[in-house]
Amino acid sequence: MSGRRLFPLLLIPFAAFSQPAGKGLTLETVPVHGNVYLIATTLGNIAVQTGKDPGHDGILLVDTGPPGMTPAIVTEIRKLSDAPVRFIVNTSADRDHTGGNDSLVKPGAKLFYQQPEVGIFAQDNVLTRMSGPQSNVPSAAWPTLTFDRGKRFEFNGETVELLAEKNAHTDGDGIVFFRGSNVIATGDIFRTTGYPVIDVPRGGTIQGEIKALNHLLELTVPHAMQEGGTMVIPGHGRLCDQADVTDYRDMLTIIRDRVADLIRKGKTLEEVKAARPTRDYDRRFSTSEWTGEMLVEAVYKTLKAGNL
Repeated sequence: MSGRRLFPLLLIPFAAFSQPAGKGLTLETVPVHGNVYLIATTLGNIAVQTGKDPGHDGILLVDTGPPGMTPAIVTEIRKLSDAPVRFIVNTSADRDHTGGNDSLVKPGAKLFYQQPEVGIFAQDNVLTRMSGPQSNVPSAAWPTLTFDRGKRFEFNGETVELLAEKNAHTDGDGIVFFRGSNVIATGDIFRTTGYPVIDVPRGGTIQGEIKALNHLLELTVPHAMQEGGTMVIPGHGRLCDQADVTDYRDMLTIIRDRVADLIRKGKTLEEVKAARPTRDYDRRFSTSEWTGEMLVEAVYKTLKAGNL
């Protein structure tokens, strides 16, 4: 990583609204750029796009949080707009990103923000996983509008671009680019609270993860001195810009290359773990839920599977 600060100040006025939402959970609503706001929570981030014409526009949400959090999320949305929720985009099949889907679209629910039909966008594999026999996800939460490589449409006066990032965190990742507002919501391919979770059983790979981060860098444009410009909303953590994504990509590339070098030298998984290729980043990124050692194992397995 470069020598730039690890915790850059936000380059926008920080939040207008904040409220507690149950034990251990807080929410804060942050204006980002243009039509886009961030509802930052201790359980993950939700992006909100609003329109200026309540008669024709509506609300687009990127992810809906874990189950049970919808009332608190709706309270925050209502501080921004009285328009109905018309679209949801899920960045993966993870329940901390899709858990509020069914609450927002449930037929007959007495929720004044509800539309008769709310379209749920997601990459094809999200629907496959959420509708699978072992998922136990209610059908009301399943995506209704899926895409393979990507999709573009206009909503709330700007172009919204949905882009698939395959085999990164999982095999069903997607990002959302609000082109007029110059904001990208990344889901869990990028997070500031820890290492990226390379979910190998669900198709995640280190090469796909780095490819996705490089794609993010291609889409972002800094304002000046590598700061500002395109704002990046991570799946978890603080609001970022291109330089933050660059640091994260560089960190992960260095770890990947260290593991690859040890593999070429014939080291076993246990020997690679013992070498601690994440040691200089663990203090910043290793967490109890996803440790540096877990990341090393995921990197090792996907490289050994033919992704060197």
